[in-house]
Amino acid sequence: MHDFRTVNNNAILLTCSGASNVGQLSNQAVVELTQEGFGKFFCLAGIGAHLSKFVQAAKDNPETIVIDGCPVGCAKRVVEHAEISIGKYLVVTKLGIEKNHILKIKEEEVEKIKMAVRNL
Repeated sequence: MHDFRTVNNNAILLTCSGASNVGQLSNQAVVELTQEGFGKFFCLAGIGAHLSKFVQAAKDNPETIVIDGCPVGCAKRVVEHAEISIGKYLVVTKLGIEKNHILKIKEEEVEKIKMAVRNL
C-alpha cells in the first residue's frame, strides 16, 4: 500500500459541509484525511467571509484541493470568488453517491471519497 502521508501533506483541503448527506460525507472525509496526514483541513467559512488572513494563507499555499458534495459547487464558488487557485477538484455525486437530506454518514462512502481525493 502506498504511503499517502508523503503526498499532498501540505495541500489545503477545502470542503463543502452542506445540509445534505454528500456535504456531511465530504466534511467527514476531509477530517479523516487530515487525521491520517493527507493534507490540512482549512476553513472555507473564513475564506467565504473574506477574512484576509484566511484568504492570503490559502493563496500562499502551493496546492489547494476543493471538494464539493454536489454539482451546485458552493465550495468551488467560494474559492473562486476569493480568487484562490484550485489545484484539484472533486464532486462527490460524480462518484455515484446520490444526494439526499437524510444526513446519514456511511463509512464505506467516506472511504470512497477519501480514495478519490488521494487519487486526484
